[in-house]
Amino acid sequence: MDITAFDGTIYPESLIEYQGTTYALGRPTGSAEKRLIILGEGQGFGGEPQGAALVCPLNADNAAALRARLPWLRPSPLGTRTSFGYGDRIGCATPGHIQAIRSTGAENSIAPILAQQSVRENTRTGRTPQQVMDDALWGIFQAGWRAPWGADADHVKTVADLAPFVAAGYTFFTIDPSDHVDNAAQEAPVADLQARVEALPWDALGTSYAALAERYCAAPIALGDLSLSFDEPILLRALAKYGRAIAHTVAINAALSAQKKGQPYDLEMSVDETDTPTSAHEHYFIASELLSRGVPVVSLAPRFVGKFQKGVDYMGDLAEFDSELAKHVAIMRHFGAYKLSIHTGSDKFSIYPSIARQSENLVHVKTAGTSYLEALRLVAAYEPATFRSMLNDARGHFEHDRKSYFLDAQLERVPAGEDVADTDLPALLDQFDARQVLHVAFGTILTGYHAQVAALLAAHEAEYAALLERHFARHLRPFADLARAGR
Repeated sequence: MDITAFDGTIYPESLIEYQGTTYALGRPTGSAEKRLIILGEGQGFGGEPQGAALVCPLNADNAAALRARLPWLRPSPLGTRTSFGYGDRIGCATPGHIQAIRSTGAENSIAPILAQQSVRENTRTGRTPQQVMDDALWGIFQAGWRAPWGADADHVKTVADLAPFVAAGYTFFTIDPSDHVDNAAQEAPVADLQARVEALPWDALGTSYAALAERYCAAPIALGDLSLSFDEPILLRALAKYGRAIAHTVAINAALSAQKKGQPYDLEMSVDETDTPTSAHEHYFIASELLSRGVPVVSLAPRFVGKFQKGVDYMGDLAEFDSELAKHVAIMRHFGAYKLSIHTGSDKFSIYPSIARQSENLVHVKTAGTSYLEALRLVAAYEPATFRSMLNDARGHFEHDRKSYFLDAQLERVPAGEDVADTDLPALLDQFDARQVLHVAFGTILTGYHAQVAALLAAHEAEYAALLERHFARHLRPFADLARAGR
């Protein structure tokens, strides 16, 4: 039996012959379940013979066997390449993510992070790092993606978070020390700052205040067109605010290095989920302290000015953002070791051109739940009764689900499901308050409706991919256009 004689549909981009064996992904006639098809050496795979082929379910064992056979199905560190992180909370968005990259001609200029979930997201959806990795693998295989890609263990907060991501082969680790950032130091008087600094874990920091004062305050620091002058209050504030976060990041990186056992990895330090913006002085201080301690930072996510909220455009003064971004870029270029990371990066269409231009694409953009929102758009269009139930559940759980997120959504502006006509339901995905309420309710919604959503997306696979392509092309185009212009 030739592999193309499989009783069903073959995904053409998946079909490949490698080292004497042919592999493909197919969907049997009359089935919603996809299958791995192997013609040739099938040792290590579990499946049922069909003629000369082995037809295998898409389970974890077969994912591991295929990953061992086809090297491009394994993630790799991406370093400071321009990169874009996709979140896939349902597990079937990867083909659409890849379609978006290809549609913008960015295959060679933007490296995708195709397996990305945070510890918080996995907890709320009931998925494991390995499941996220395997879902990405099947999507990559289906789409025939051969270029490098990454896998991001997002918002790691403790050493205990690391092990399942390391075991699953993740190559990018986003350390989130926000629980150790002293936000109250932002407005504290100098006397209070001195007390906070004295209480820092100096043994873990491996230095002294006197040494740091000599390092930072002795003379202005020239960074091209930017000059930073530290005085005692500025240094005390930076130390009080971020000293414990730096010590915590160093400790997690040491544990990660031990667990990776010499295998390379990318590391990001993120302080975006804090109450106050990261100043230029604080950015310089954080980067300098991490790099001087040998932490292999390839991206750093400050808390920028303005509001970066879930699933909506940037909220703030664009001129102020541009001005502050220029400072952050100057600091990044001074160190020459990492790229800027833009967290809560989905739908920030008004600032992508500035980010691309000023950073010259030395940037990582991280999105999370916007693919899930496009899935809900399909639910609203095809199963209005289900969407109404989802909307009402989201409204009922909003006060709980919004915890740990910065949001301006007002629940009273979100109608109950029964008050919206069928034809108007999809438009709620574009209404500010409803979009945010639905966004942060992903745990509630996917706990109750995952099977229904997955079945709907399988039945409308091409349409879902087209929605993702349209949506993410808007995200990618400013960066892809800049890369083309620079050729």
